[in-house]
Amino acid sequence: HAGQIVLAIEPALPVSRVLAKAAPRERALEVFGLMRVWDTEHNNGVLIYLLLADRDVEIVAERGIHRHVGEASWQAICRDMETACAAGDYEAGVLRGMTSSVPRRRPGGPIRRTAGQSL
Repeated sequence: HAGQIVLAIEPALPVSRVLAKAAPRERALEVFGLMRVWDTEHNNGVLIYLLLADRDVEIVAERGIHRHVGEASWQAICRDMETACAAGDYEAGVLRGMTSSVPRRRPGGPIRRTAGQSL
């Protein structure tokens, strides 16, 4: 699978989003668009959004990769990351979240990487 995982970390919601009473999920969707995570050839971009002030994790995924992972798995990854962050282990939580977000490839299936791609 070729894909793009983007990690966005914000210390707190921007004041304008707080005044608008935006939820962290709304901000994650906004960042997904601003960072153009949605703009992948195979609809397989993933945003992991970490809001430090709330210790909240949101994952927004394009439909191509969402089809392979599913909502229950995304929620489990978020809970695991939030638990690690609540314990102060941000690095382990982020690394586990990023590696868990990559669907397992089929046995024997090729892994292709082209210039400019990263996982």
